[in-house]
Amino acid sequence: MSTVMIAMQDVRIRFGEVDALKGVSIAVGRGEFVALVGPNGSGKTTLLRAMHGMLRIRGTRALDAAAGRQAMVFQRPFVMRLSVRNNLRLALWLAGAPRAQWGERIAAALQRVSLQGLEERPARALSGGQQQRLALARAWAVQPALLFLDEPTASLDPAAKKDVEALLAGFAADGMTLVMSTHNLGQAKRLASRVVYLEDGEIHADLPTALFFDGGLHGRAQQFLKGEMA
Repeated sequence: MSTVMIAMQDVRIRFGEVDALKGVSIAVGRGEFVALVGPNGSGKTTLLRAMHGMLRIRGTRALDAAAGRQAMVFQRPFVMRLSVRNNLRLALWLAGAPRAQWGERIAAALQRVSLQGLEERPARALSGGQQQRLALARAWAVQPALLFLDEPTASLDPAAKKDVEALLAGFAADGMTLVMSTHNLGQAKRLASRVVYLEDGEIHADLPTALFFDGGLHGRAQQFLKGEMA
């Protein structure tokens, strides 16, 4: 593996009486695009949030110095009751970006996601697909080395989903490290360099994408791939 951006070792998370993660260990290398897949309730979102530092864990979480620059995009992006431009300004302010760079970064981010010309539009007046592209622009503008995505296209129509996938492929081509949860196996196959299968809070398979989809799975993971599990 290339330089490890983030490593989780024997991570356990419990919500009340539910063991959400049961001793999960995973490392992500610089420039990888990792897709987390598995049935509902398998622990994908919990693992993403733990990797991003949003949850208290038992176990260890180690980051490369570059991985301190990270962002997360959610299935239903939260946009502020502000203009498109000011949503980006707020993200840059929170990230500590030099104010002198804000204008250039905002213009570049909106160009990247094809939202140029909508700078003064209220963010909550955008379509669902546009709001997700704004969330990606907001993440990209802070120049993260590590980007987490939780089902980023699950609520979008096919055209908007295609747009978002193209953006993610472009981010990966630029060398950004991405970790994404998805129920869409076709999306994982198209975008990811590596696929991790979770079930019941544990990792059952962690393989390069080609091997994952071409004979590398056994047991319940193979049943999931065949569509025999929800």
